[in-house]
Amino acid sequence: MTASRSGFPWPSRRALTRTAILAVCAALAAGVLLAAYLFLYVKPRLPALDVITDYQPKIPLRVYTADHVLIGEFGEEHRDFVPIAQVPEMMKKALLAIEDSRFYEHNGIDFVRAAGAVMSNLRHGFGHGGGSTITMQVARNFFLTRDKVASRKLNEIMLALKIEAALSKDQILELYMNQMYLGQRSFGFGSAAQTYFGKPLKDLSIAEMAMLAGLPQNPARHNPISNPKKAHARQRLVLKRMRELDYITEGQYQQALAQPLRINSRGNQGFDTHAEYVAELARQAVYAKFKEDSYTKGISVYTTILKADQDAAYESTRRNVIAYDQRHGYRGPETFIDLPADQETRDDAIDAALQRRPDSDGLIAAVVTDVSSGKVVADTGDGDPKTISGDGLRFAAAALSSKAGSGIKLRPGAVIRLSKDGKGNWAITQVPLVAAAFVSLDAETGAYHAMVGGFDYNLQKFNHVTQAWRQPGSAMKPFVYSAALEKGFSPATLINDVPLEMQAGGKVWAPQNDDFKFDGPITMRYALAQSKNVASVRILRALGVPYVHEFIEKFGFDPARQPNNLTMALGTGSVTPVQMAGAYALFANGGHQVEPYLIDRIVDAKGAVLLQTKPPAPNDDKTLALDPRNAYVMDSMLREVTRTGTGSIVTKKLGRNDIAGKTGTTSDAVDGWFAGYSGGIVAVAWMGYDDPKSLGGREFGATLALPIWLDYMHTALATRPEQTRAVPAGLSLVDGEWLYDEFIDMGAVKTLDMDTETPTDPAAVPDTAPPQETPQAN
Repeated sequence: MTASRSGFPWPSRRALTRTAILAVCAALAAGVLLAAYLFLYVKPRLPALDVITDYQPKIPLRVYTADHVLIGEFGEEHRDFVPIAQVPEMMKKALLAIEDSRFYEHNGIDFVRAAGAVMSNLRHGFGHGGGSTITMQVARNFFLTRDKVASRKLNEIMLALKIEAALSKDQILELYMNQMYLGQRSFGFGSAAQTYFGKPLKDLSIAEMAMLAGLPQNPARHNPISNPKKAHARQRLVLKRMRELDYITEGQYQQALAQPLRINSRGNQGFDTHAEYVAELARQAVYAKFKEDSYTKGISVYTTILKADQDAAYESTRRNVIAYDQRHGYRGPETFIDLPADQETRDDAIDAALQRRPDSDGLIAAVVTDVSSGKVVADTGDGDPKTISGDGLRFAAAALSSKAGSGIKLRPGAVIRLSKDGKGNWAITQVPLVAAAFVSLDAETGAYHAMVGGFDYNLQKFNHVTQAWRQPGSAMKPFVYSAALEKGFSPATLINDVPLEMQAGGKVWAPQNDDFKFDGPITMRYALAQSKNVASVRILRALGVPYVHEFIEKFGFDPARQPNNLTMALGTGSVTPVQMAGAYALFANGGHQVEPYLIDRIVDAKGAVLLQTKPPAPNDDKTLALDPRNAYVMDSMLREVTRTGTGSIVTKKLGRNDIAGKTGTTSDAVDGWFAGYSGGIVAVAWMGYDDPKSLGGREFGATLALPIWLDYMHTALATRPEQTRAVPAGLSLVDGEWLYDEFIDMGAVKTLDMDTETPTDPAAVPDTAPPQETPQAN
């Protein structure tokens, strides 16, 4: 030891040298031990790389319309696999600029960044510094946890070296860009481009690419939907790095900074076309065949649905259901909650109430916070109070009256619904309780063109098109009349429309017409056009219930769900809307039975066809279920319904001569129907309550269902020319009306019950008085 001037003993040069040598030896020993640990212990225990060398990304099941519009997606991971060759060069540069600018230079470990990370860890503690390369992130993402511990980091380093030895740089980058989680259930940059910007990766601008490149570090913090400010700050940092690395010019940099970004606020949760019931049916069909592989193997389903038709059906159904609901008045708030005085507690209470009531496509849940003269203020949870005044209060005027009952009166704490009118002003509304359904098919093939199973799939998953068994009312009459044509009846047959009373075993049944009036002798054409109940019962009585019960099976009706008595003429059995559409298709297509089908084809991730539906060939004798003459005559009678009968508004509104159809309303207006066709499309609309009850004394098929059908057809028929039908062989005009040739000389039924009453089969009289049609119900 030597002493300094201050007397402090300094170590000698020899001692310093010895200390340095010991330190170097210790470091070498530590290095040898670490290397031994890594290569003798860690390396042999590294997992095999099969999962990345044979990469099988989890791609969800996707459902499309026939014109390739995405309408549904099912799977835990939202992913669009994009081969590295198809990734835009600027997207790669944006990602490398912020995540790993020396990616193509290092062997999996960037020692420059690693040294910086070590210094950061020494200053701030382990886990503070980064330094992970893209290769190391791939290793972590596929094989390791994200726990910030030394053992995980060592495994990550060794895996990175192993991956670099097994794959090319482009292969590694391809794995990274398709596997990384980027928020909103989106995995990979292809899916993120669709989620946040609604377009393919190749169509993004530099500014949009920079936004995506900023996501991997922390998808939650930098999510442009939930955290737009932090997302933009991260985007600017990416752009700055791109400029520093000379990946973009100064002009491109300034342009990207200034570009306003239009973020898709719905993420991947919504689709432009509302076809949720369609997507769910398709999902069920695929799952039945492929089980859990349905959700991970990239299967795509192409349905027969047409986007324009589906949009028209959805909007028409929704618009007319709301119109019906508005006609019947305001029911009052959905519920009431207490509003605490403390603002933070109050906000929590409002948020909790709104979370239990999801929005319904423009019908937004809100909590009333203030009610004053001519004004209501409500909180929708977005931090921007909504003020409703003027016309916006008209619908709920009764709830603002001083005489309003406690259950309906608007007050602070009332949970209500708001919507915007055409001028953008807020108005009080409500979610309808009534249910509805609409379905349209290709009359020749049975392919679905549109399907709306209810008012809102998110509020009710029950599909009324395929699952709701309801009474069809007078919409069932055409099938009784069709049966009559086979027995010598014609549109000219005169039927005595006078009161009818039948007795059997002490039972008495006297069916009534819809207007409680009787017209005396009327033709069968007129009876159907005006939906005469008594005339229809007389026809069924003359034909015999067993014959008609068996005859209607050819239309696809379930005989077990149809009554074995005379009320069958009034539609007291049970049918589904899609069953009705398939039945009316026989009248529309000349007598061919069709099987409604939804799926055109199912393909795998590579586009190979797994299943293809083969539609029936046109005019195939194998599908002919009804005499073409019968279909032709019934078509002419159903056209009369839409020209001069209960559906006459249809021809007037659409201005076509090839429209045919029939209204239907059950007793007390519990169900409202319209079934019809034109231009090769057959469609059915229905409205009713799930818990059956009257829709109202002044509501009928013509006011409930027909407007839905009519609004849809405005769109569906826009590009379809009128159809003319050739007269089938064996059919002749006799005194201006159609008649089967074999009945011209003998066997034609010219009158019914004009002079004598047809005997009544006692078994055909219902046990109790069945439900009757409502006045003007048809």
